Amino acid sequence: MTEAGEEVKRRESKDLPPGRLRLASPYDTDARYGLKQGSWWTGYKIHISESCDDAGDPAADSQATLPEAGGPPPRLITGIATTDTTVTDAEITEPVHHMLAARDLLPAEHFLDSGYASAELIVGMKKTFGVTLVTPVLMNSSPQGRAGAGFDRTAFTVDWDKRQATCPRGDTSTWWSPATLRGTKAIVIKFDKETCRPCPVRDQCTRSKTGGRTLPLQPREVQEVLDHARLQQGDEQWRAKYAIRAGIEGTIHQAVAVTGMRRARYLGLHKTHLEHVFSAVALNLIRLDAWWNGHQLDRTRVSHLASLGLSLPG
Repeated sequence: MTEAGEEVKRRESKDLPPGRLRLASPYDTDARYGLKQGSWWTGYKIHISESCDDAGDPAADSQATLPEAGGPPPRLITGIATTDTTVTDAEITEPVHHMLAARDLLPAEHFLDSGYASAELIVGMKKTFGVTLVTPVLMNSSPQGRAGAGFDRTAFTVDWDKRQATCPRGDTSTWWSPATLRGTKAIVIKFDKETCRPCPVRDQCTRSKTGGRTLPLQPREVQEVLDHARLQQGDEQWRAKYAIRAGIEGTIHQAVAVTGMRRARYLGLHKTHLEHVFSAVALNLIRLDAWWNGHQLDRTRVSHLASLGLSLPG
C-alpha cells in the first residue's frame, strides 16, 4: 500500500531483471515472455527434428501424398527439444545434436533454418559430431556488401600464412592483429592511409574520410567456412537441395492442427516437454499408419469456392 500523496511509478524496463529470470505467470514459474517476428506469447519454444530421406520431390511437403507401402520411408520425427522462450535457436543446436547422438540418430547432413546456425556452429558440429550443417548463412554485412556495390570482403585476397591481404588494386595491408569484436574472436586488417588516400576508387572501398580501409575477419577456419557457405548458397543446385527442409513446415502445421501443440496443456517445462514428446509419437504413428496402408497422409485442401462447385449438380 502507498501513503496518501505518494506517487506510484511504473518500473522502467532497464530496472527489470533480464527476460530469462523474469516471471511471466504466477501459475507457471518456468514460462517466459517470448517475441519473434512481431508476435508476443508467454510460454515455451519447441524445436522439432525429422528425417528427410529423399522420397521423390525434395521440395515435397510433409503432408503430401505418401508413396505406397514398401516404398521410401515416411518422414518421422526424430527429436523434440523444449525450451523457455528466451533461449535462442542457435543455443539449442548443439544440445539437439547431443540428444540425437545419444540415440544414434545423427544425420550425415542436417538441414537447418538460418536461425539455428553460424559459421562457428558449422565448424563445431562437423568437428564434434561429423555432421554437415546445410543452412543459409548471413550475407556480408559491410556497407559494400549490403549495397551490393563497391569492394566487399570477397574483393580482397587474404594470405593467411603471410598474415596479409591484397586489395583489388594490388596494394597490400600493413596491419594484421587479433582482436575481440562483439565478444567473439576476430582479426583486424588495415591498409595504410597514405596508400588509400590517393586511390581513385576510394569511394567504392571505404567511407572513412582520412583513414585507410579496415577489413575485419573471423579466425581462418571459421572465415573460410563462411566464405564457402556464402558462395554455395547462391548456386541453384544448392537451393534445390535445401528445399528439402520445407517439409518441416508441414510437420509444424500438422503438429498444430492435429495435436494442438501451440497450446501447453500442463504447467512447467518438464511436463510441457513430455506433452510435446507424446504429440511427436502420435504424429509418427499417424504417418506410419498412412505409409503401411498406402493412403494419403492428409487430404488436399479445397478452397471454399471449389467446394461450392463440387456440391452443385452436374
